[in-house]
Amino acid sequence: MQENILQEYEKVKDKLSEEEFLEEMERIKSSNEDVEFIDDFSAAQLVVQNHNGVDTSIFDNKAEESSSQMSDELKERFDKVKDQLSEEEFFERMEKFRQQEIDNPFMTDTSLADMVVGELVTEEPEIVSEKPEFAVDTIDKLEANSRDVTVAGRVISISNPRSFKTRKGQSGEVQNVELKDNTGEIRAVFWTQNIKLLKNVTEGDIIQIKNVDIKEGYSGLEANLRPRSVLVHLEEDPSKYPAYEEEITKIADIQPETKVNIIARIIRIPTIRSYEKNGKEGKVASLELQDDSGQISYTLWNKNVELINDLKLEDGDTVKILQAQARERPNRDGENEITLTHWDGRIIKGDYDVPEIQQEFLPIGDLSEQKDVSIIGVVSRLQDIRVFTRKTDNTEGKLRNFDVRDSTGEIRVTVWGDDTNIVINKGDFIKVIGGDVRYDQYTQSQYSMNTNFNTQITVNPDNLSIDKIDELDGIRNELHPVSIGQIQFDYDEDGVEIDIIGRILSLEEPREFQRDDSSVGIVRSALFADESGKVRLSFWNEKAEGDYAVGEAYRIENARTRLGMYSVDLNIGSGSRIIRLSEEQASAMFIPELATLEKAIYDYKKIEDLDEDEEDTIIIGRVIELNDIRNFDRDNGDTGSVRNIEIADDTGSIRVVLWDNDAKMDLEMGQPLKLQNPRLSLDMDNRLQATVSGGTTVLEPSEKELEELPSQEELMESIFVEKPIEALLEDDTNVHITARIKEVFTDRILLKKCPNCRENVEESEDEYICDNCGHIFDEPDYTLMIPTRVEDDTGEIPVTFFGKLAEELIEKDIDEIISLVDDGYGIEEKLEDLVGMTIEIIANVSFNEYSEENRLNPKKLLKKYY
Repeated sequence: MQENILQEYEKVKDKLSEEEFLEEMERIKSSNEDVEFIDDFSAAQLVVQNHNGVDTSIFDNKAEESSSQMSDELKERFDKVKDQLSEEEFFERMEKFRQQEIDNPFMTDTSLADMVVGELVTEEPEIVSEKPEFAVDTIDKLEANSRDVTVAGRVISISNPRSFKTRKGQSGEVQNVELKDNTGEIRAVFWTQNIKLLKNVTEGDIIQIKNVDIKEGYSGLEANLRPRSVLVHLEEDPSKYPAYEEEITKIADIQPETKVNIIARIIRIPTIRSYEKNGKEGKVASLELQDDSGQISYTLWNKNVELINDLKLEDGDTVKILQAQARERPNRDGENEITLTHWDGRIIKGDYDVPEIQQEFLPIGDLSEQKDVSIIGVVSRLQDIRVFTRKTDNTEGKLRNFDVRDSTGEIRVTVWGDDTNIVINKGDFIKVIGGDVRYDQYTQSQYSMNTNFNTQITVNPDNLSIDKIDELDGIRNELHPVSIGQIQFDYDEDGVEIDIIGRILSLEEPREFQRDDSSVGIVRSALFADESGKVRLSFWNEKAEGDYAVGEAYRIENARTRLGMYSVDLNIGSGSRIIRLSEEQASAMFIPELATLEKAIYDYKKIEDLDEDEEDTIIIGRVIELNDIRNFDRDNGDTGSVRNIEIADDTGSIRVVLWDNDAKMDLEMGQPLKLQNPRLSLDMDNRLQATVSGGTTVLEPSEKELEELPSQEELMESIFVEKPIEALLEDDTNVHITARIKEVFTDRILLKKCPNCRENVEESEDEYICDNCGHIFDEPDYTLMIPTRVEDDTGEIPVTFFGKLAEELIEKDIDEIISLVDDGYGIEEKLEDLVGMTIEIIANVSFNEYSEENRLNPKKLLKKYY
């Protein structure tokens, strides 16, 4: 071993073999390979710390543990605070700091104890004279790559701490101190575990640091502290260390290419902005400072911009800035201008003697075309961020518009780039310092404000006067959402902007339309409700493509009224904002749950209680019949889909017509469905049917709603009632009939249908023209029809089988039958063989006005036999 490492091993040789000691050193080095100052000696020191620290049993926090269990170092620290903490509380606080510093490999028990003491005690630094064990060379004698040396000097500057992350993602901090003696200067680099040593160090102190490594740095030699570095304060010695004078320079007297100290007031803090250089992204912010002699810009770069938040800097604060770098450069107007840059200096926020600067905020109603204007108001309208492509270089840009209102007026403000990321909500107080006002014919006030890279935007500023807060509160209280029930009565004009909150009750699929200029737009309709009522929404274009869900709560801003035929609807366009609310937010805004809204707005109806043209109903039932999906062509060339199903509850059943996407839903027999606001009408047989249209939503019933719905088996027993023919009544539905086929009529079994509208068409030798829809086609669709008359012991009744039921009855599909007919073969014999067959069917009963008798419309063929 090297001599210095052997010395460390001597401290733990009673606990570890030499081999074990070296293994632990390697393990520490490999686990911290991304920390540059972990060398063999540092690793050896950490091994010693791990084995000679406090017994971990101390942190069991048991009161009965006595102070005799402490090491001498910990006892010394505890004695400083024993009048404020019990021993148990002392170790509890140490453990709390241990958890906070869990990713810091250099935290020893002594370091943790120092942190506890530092929280409770402000100690004056002990000033010592140089001792032999602190022997030190002058700065000019230091050489790169020297190790375990001692440096001393007067503190010329101290930087603010900067955070960093290692390659493994661990967080840390670094702070630089410039030291100077009569022979030269050197930068001392304090890492996370060393920064606590600077607690009682300030500019002008003379300090001595033991156990540092000298390395070549960015701008000369650097003294890098190690985990066990020690710092002491030294006595004044003019023969070795130059005098320190903290000279404060007036802003007007600053010269370029110098380092200066200034005291000034912050008058503006623009937004932190990002930039890209050499493929890397950086950050920059330029503060505007002023003293009694003038103004100057002070620029923070990259990690240093975090000081704005770390120090909680605001406009109006007074600061002392030490060792700022002055430079001269052209401004936007091409004139040379002196600016300051933060590098390794320090910002100290305090109460300094700087003249008060009264920022002038203009009343919004008095604004006209002018630059560098400041306003305070309430965000009265807010739009979403818009992305655009610049024509100059095809790069992507961002902008955002919002309106600001005070008691005198309102103005549109546009922010750009990084400023669009500022979190702003409607109703926020906002302060804009340094915007440019221009004429704008498209705004109500005829003016708008543009921001720039030097504009400060502060949301909900803390330093407003009581009078200003009262004024803005009054405006904010006027911005509350409108209850939906008010819309139909109080907003009977087109184009009025309002905000609403509520839940989506129903949601249609987006559909395309063609504008007059041949471009294609998208629109989507929805029903939206609060406890006071419901309103129809129309989402347009990009808003129509949003990810919305039935039952979710939303806040919708800047919706525009549109007068419909019988109601006021709302348009949701590019200027509108749609904000999805969490359930916690919805509850705080007193938005009822979906089930509560449904009960307030809709009537839950049993199927037997439904009436034609009834609105605002909810029907819950199980699927008892599923017909095939049928596709058709619309006039505009699109393909539509339609499907008939039947649902039933414990009072009856009803046919449901599904269109397009609803028709394509995956459904199965017995599945429970909840129809919210279906359109109720009479079909061709004068029976009530429910149509799932644009205003209807098909939902899954809740568990509570299902409790009142019979099972599939129970419904089948109650709905499909067996009846003899003589007991059949007009309008009976889903009756179970067992009868014999008495007669089959074979005159016309193939019906020719229009492929578009499915109406019957007449025979033609050439092309067909549908009398109903005008569609022209060469080949019709065919439907198989088998008219019969059936009987039982009580009577007889006509039954006509169509389509699949007819094919099932005759046991031939329609293509076979068409082929036989085309080849000149008849199927009369096959049809006549049906006479005498017993069939069991489920059918509806209707009255035939021509024959003046009831007839059966079969829905299911259950059995057939002779």
